[in-house]
Amino acid sequence: MKISIAGYSVHGLLSEGKIDIFGYLESCRYRFGLDTADIWNGLLPSLDSALIRKVRQGLDERELTLVNYHADGCHVWEDSPEARAKNRELAFEHLRVAATLGAKTVRIDTGGKLEHMSPEQLEIVSDQFREYCVFGQEHGFSVGPETHWGISLIADNMEAIAKTVAHPAYGILLHIGHWELGDPDEGDRRLAPYAVHTHVDARVTHTCLAEKMALLLDAGYTGCWGVEHHSKQNEYAEIAVQLAMVRRVLSRLLWERQAAEGLAAAKAKDGNPLLTAEQEGRA
Repeated sequence: MKISIAGYSVHGLLSEGKIDIFGYLESCRYRFGLDTADIWNGLLPSLDSALIRKVRQGLDERELTLVNYHADGCHVWEDSPEARAKNRELAFEHLRVAATLGAKTVRIDTGGKLEHMSPEQLEIVSDQFREYCVFGQEHGFSVGPETHWGISLIADNMEAIAKTVAHPAYGILLHIGHWELGDPDEGDRRLAPYAVHTHVDARVTHTCLAEKMALLLDAGYTGCWGVEHHSKQNEYAEIAVQLAMVRRVLSRLLWERQAAEGLAAAKAKDGNPLLTAEQEGRA
């Protein structure tokens, strides 16, 4: 199953000095039994090339695929052109890191305020993401924003950016149900076709997980389901609970789809297949 644990899920352990990037990789592989990593740049003490090479070695040694690299602090929109230029430079540094690590998808935030975009914002943000996508395509990954903060929390904005960028390497990280100024269900429905990665938080996990996962699968989603925990408390256990629930629901949904297509054993006769109905007392 394509499931991962977003690196931010252990930010409490990180703040207490109880985990680092290599502990996170070890946990993904051996504590939680995954073959994926989902690295948040907050787990990296620096972007020093020597460290990044060690992280790549850590991924390879554990046979982990980096399904997403999410970079904070290099968002696209700032009101100041100078600030935008500075963030652009840092974003390319993160893109080079993602390429070294073999990432499959990369998240860089839109930035901005919680408001509908101006034409200038749409043009600048879209042009910048298109530039990132060109780099991403050359290095084998897709790039796009997350429904995270600022501009990106309005579905109209996110849909407009996606349509304006119109690049094959563009794709969003859909933090499921995380919208403002609109119906969250409608936002998920409208942006699901652009999703290449997801964050599934605890609220969604415990309230509407099957419904949301079915919505994305129906939209053709084939990416990874990124479990993300936010409480900063009891993280190992809480992650394990969310992970188990996502596994259970995903397994059920896939089984139901197989059954509907006649690929599962659902069409077999009821009861024990090695006994007749008379032997089982059902005749």
